[in-house]
Amino acid sequence: MDIWNYLEIAAWVISAIIAGIMLLDMIKVDTTYDNELLTSSREGELELTQERHEL
Repeated sequence: MDIWNYLEIAAWVISAIIAGIMLLDMIKVDTTYDNELLTSSREGELELTQERHEL
């Protein structure tokens, strides 16, 4: 095998790792936030819900 075959395999491995990270992040976001909040069109609503300090 020449260098190009090794580079091709490395590129596939890197892309699989990135896809796995994206999948894990999608699962984390889906379980952390409500679907209504994620599909909201109001700008900054996510930040506002995290910054509310009620006494």
